[in-house]
Amino acid sequence: MKALTVIPRTASSNELGDVPEPDEKEGAVLVETIAVGVCGTDMEIVRGDYGWAPPGHERLVLGHESLGRVLDAPAGSGLAKGDLVVGIVRRPDPVPCYSCAAGEWDTCRNGQYTEHGIKQLDGFMRERWRADPDAMVKVDPQLGELGVLLEPTTVVSKAWEEVERIGGRQTWQPKTALVVGAGPIGLLAALLGVERGLEVHVVDQMATGLKPDLVRALGATYHTGKLADALEGPDIVLECTGVPPLVFDAVATVGVGGVVCLTGVSPTGVELDVDAGSLARSMVLQNTAVVGSVNANARHYRAGADALARADHDWLARLVTRKVPIDRFSDAFEHGPDDVKIVIELAP
Repeated sequence: MKALTVIPRTASSNELGDVPEPDEKEGAVLVETIAVGVCGTDMEIVRGDYGWAPPGHERLVLGHESLGRVLDAPAGSGLAKGDLVVGIVRRPDPVPCYSCAAGEWDTCRNGQYTEHGIKQLDGFMRERWRADPDAMVKVDPQLGELGVLLEPTTVVSKAWEEVERIGGRQTWQPKTALVVGAGPIGLLAALLGVERGLEVHVVDQMATGLKPDLVRALGATYHTGKLADALEGPDIVLECTGVPPLVFDAVATVGVGGVVCLTGVSPTGVELDVDAGSLARSMVLQNTAVVGSVNANARHYRAGADALARADHDWLARLVTRKVPIDRFSDAFEHGPDDVKIVIELAP
């Protein structure tokens, strides 16, 4: 069967080739891949920045933002032929640590977790894959191919859960949220903020085009320029870019008793001239909190699936700006200025 693979840490080694059918040892449920989303992580792996092949293998099958159709499932699994499913990316470590044992592998304590398409587990960018029932989540059939947006939605589902748990440490009545970045993660973060009834503001660089239109279509407010000029003292800031200056601006911008959640992965080696004392003083005197959030567990997948089911499906469809057949996969790694989410189709 066809699969898009890469030699981890070897730049531009991605190629479409044949791989064996998935072994039954990989799981009891057989899934046909419909589509796989492409994100910055995939591009970094293709650049050779990181990635780990399965033990004993040279190549890694790419793809962690999946949507598939069940071909075969055992009785009593809760799944049936034809169900739309999304594979859970991270799997628990074999020890397991106490977080993985509790089903919270997103906070694995010893780093021995594995991840489809990233770390020691083949990804979903192949015609068929297998997993056990607890390693996938059913999505609303009404979503159709838009179910491919679930994995990025889980990232912000977890982020919002973190924000609400930390904010709840005190009497808290949040009204405003500032989202930094209008990429897929930022737009989905804004969607979940609007679903919570908050006044949502989004800051990005694009002055015109699809991104401002998508934000306004949500009923949120779009800004360019400095974070502090967008909204004074927001209760919540979700930083979705990882751009180091914006990370510090986010912390400096949040209001009294507010929560900043960092979801973007920042590059290393960036030095900034920051008044650390002033920033720390402000955080202490205003009782603000900063949390980092990455990956997701099954709870966040279920919450993300519910959020997408509630959303306007026409709005979600506008997030998918390009669909590329797998035999033209290289086009999916060329990101245009008005692209939001690019999807590789295998069996649409």
